[in-house]
Amino acid sequence: MDKDLERGAELSFMPMTSADLDEVLSIESISHLHPWTKGNFSDSLAAGHWAYCIRPEVGDYVAGSFLDPKILWAYCVLFPAVDELHLLNITVSPQLRRLGIGARMMGAIEGVAAQQGMPRMILEVRPSNAGALKLYQSLGYEQIGLRKNYYPAEPGSGAREDALVMAKSIKLEQHTLCFFKRDGHYPMDLTRYGRRRICCRFSI
Repeated sequence: MDKDLERGAELSFMPMTSADLDEVLSIESISHLHPWTKGNFSDSLAAGHWAYCIRPEVGDYVAGSFLDPKILWAYCVLFPAVDELHLLNITVSPQLRRLGIGARMMGAIEGVAAQQGMPRMILEVRPSNAGALKLYQSLGYEQIGLRKNYYPAEPGSGAREDALVMAKSIKLEQHTLCFFKRDGHYPMDLTRYGRRRICCRFSI
């Protein structure tokens, strides 16, 4: 894997559908102690949550590499409330971690919150998930609460782990987004969130 190529690739966010779930689950199952089930994802889609699959842009294709637009790099599931956007799931393929993809995704997600007039992002994270916690803190998220015994701990142990509730205020006027309609979706030019343009096609 050429990490420089993957790190600099444009990211395409496309609405997740039921046809994506087997590929999503192949990443989910090896990424979490208690992964979401196919039913969990199906329920989110049915409930109207904003769920997206992230793949490299077609123009970055390099034969024999991860820069294939058919390869799923990551995904996220968001719950839109009246005045905040709740991050329910964000997962990057284990083979593509530590390349800044998670941070770029978070920037794009914050752009969605801004575009929709939602002044706050909120999420939960395990205290033991040091990598995710470090990322969120570096992006300006602060702990606002604690959900006791929120997560199952080690499988089969019966133990539970707390969840840190973290939030970030989104300054709507700082997000300059350009919109144009194509193929029924709304791509967003989010140049400021990555080394290269992140083309996000959102169906909202």
